[in-house]
Amino acid sequence: MAELNAASANTNGKPLRKTQSTRVDLTAMVDLAFLLVTFFMLTTTLSKPKAMDLAMPDKTNETGGEVSDKRTLTVCLGKNNKVLLYAGLTKNAKPQVVDYSKAGLRQALLNNQKAIHDATGKDMIVLVKPSAHSIYSDLVNALDELHITKNDRFAIVDITPADITLLKQKAMY
Repeated sequence: MAELNAASANTNGKPLRKTQSTRVDLTAMVDLAFLLVTFFMLTTTLSKPKAMDLAMPDKTNETGGEVSDKRTLTVCLGKNNKVLLYAGLTKNAKPQVVDYSKAGLRQALLNNQKAIHDATGKDMIVLVKPSAHSIYSDLVNALDELHITKNDRFAIVDITPADITLLKQKAMY
């Protein structure tokens, strides 16, 4: 534990003065520190990664997966955190430009979801089309808004030349 050593003689053999040195054995404290570190390492829980489930369609389906255009909403991701969306087909499109705010994309999704459900009695299908000028966080924000508005039917598809034309008309490409 602790020792006390006294040195009392010089080279002549005469006692000069008594000097005392103390020595503390820290072995027990080091053992305790390692036990505590081990205990806290084993009892802590690391944060679990959060991921959104994404279901992809079955490629062996022979029916072609035809869906009525009255049930679809196309969301084209443009540049500068803007979104162009329209219901139905491109040729009959009445595009609307919104942002990713609560009053923007979320409100547009809720409004279209209600209108499509009232007209057809079925769920809305959303086609998300990222453009070459959109960034990854835009896609994540769009998927988050779909999750918040409880739109379970959506697909991430390639953008078409007709959609690129609409984006260019709105200066979003």
